[in-house]
Amino acid sequence: MNANVLKYSAVFIAVGLAFLSLSSTGWLAYVAPIYIFLLVPVLDFLLPSDERNMTKAEEKIAKADRSYDYVLYAIVPLQFTILAYFLYRVSDPGLMLVDRIAYIFTMGISCVSFGINVAHELGHRHTKMEQNMSKALLLSTMYMHFFIEHNRGHHKNVSTDDDPASADKWEIVYLFWIKSVVLGYISAWKLEADRLRKAEIPFLSLKNEMIQYLLIQIGFAALIGMAFGPVVLLQFLIAASIGVLFLETVNYLEHYGLRRDKVQEGIYEKVQPHHSWNSNHPVGRIMLFELTRHSDHHYNASRKYQVLRHFPDAPQMPMGYPAMILLTFVPPLWFLVMHREIAKYEERVKGFEQQQQESNFGNLGLG
Repeated sequence: MNANVLKYSAVFIAVGLAFLSLSSTGWLAYVAPIYIFLLVPVLDFLLPSDERNMTKAEEKIAKADRSYDYVLYAIVPLQFTILAYFLYRVSDPGLMLVDRIAYIFTMGISCVSFGINVAHELGHRHTKMEQNMSKALLLSTMYMHFFIEHNRGHHKNVSTDDDPASADKWEIVYLFWIKSVVLGYISAWKLEADRLRKAEIPFLSLKNEMIQYLLIQIGFAALIGMAFGPVVLLQFLIAASIGVLFLETVNYLEHYGLRRDKVQEGIYEKVQPHHSWNSNHPVGRIMLFELTRHSDHHYNASRKYQVLRHFPDAPQMPMGYPAMILLTFVPPLWFLVMHREIAKYEERVKGFEQQQQESNFGNLGLG
């Protein structure tokens, strides 16, 4: 395994810490949350930002190297192993509340980091096997409709008012959660209804993927309830909800305050790198499989995580994603930091446009 692949294997440290948290009591039960939301932000702060891109030759080699895919594939059984162990641990009636809270929070982090984040990457792949892996991971956090809404809705409408997962300037994260969760779910039903109508398939059919997902999730929840009881099921649903809210927080910060211009009524300009916030802070990048190079992901959704590029003209966040997630929870502080970054970015764009105009005038002999 080459060094580039090996660095992404560092995600297995978080997997190990999740098991350590779930097998411990007292402060050790919180070791996974401490790692994600304290140690990773500190490391991102201390380590230099890495803006380097692969050369064309390196990129070609990385695209052909299946080791990058195997790291993702390994997360699927590990996520369900973490889930099974979580269910076993919280089924202990003698467990102290402080430890139970730690386990639920750890499972929530696992749901977003290993469940939804890896599902997001695999969901953009074109093979049936990888797409089924994506759906399985989304099942582990009870958010299977994300497969439809993200791929067919968010990527089409990103950074517009038509996208519930794109936050407007001054929008508070807590209200954004409600908007994105509710309207995203409604959007997924509408998108699937459109697909069925074009294919001339009845809406009330098992070929309706939203109905499939609903039945699968109900069956999965019922299985957990029968095996471990309703109290454990409730704790799983709370953990899954925490994972979903972390996902929606990431959605909130990824496009906050950025909007695409309308070309004409109902038609927007093409998605460009400057419609997403990015972070090149190294540890967060690795832990999230390069999700933080979000501009390139939206610019070319089929591009694999290991070859996502830095765009110098895209807006950059002052900290890594884990630290920025914490910042969103304090809206006045978030607004203070992000509105300053938006102003700096807009000033930079204005300066770039002015340079372009002066260059054009010079080429015309008007300078």
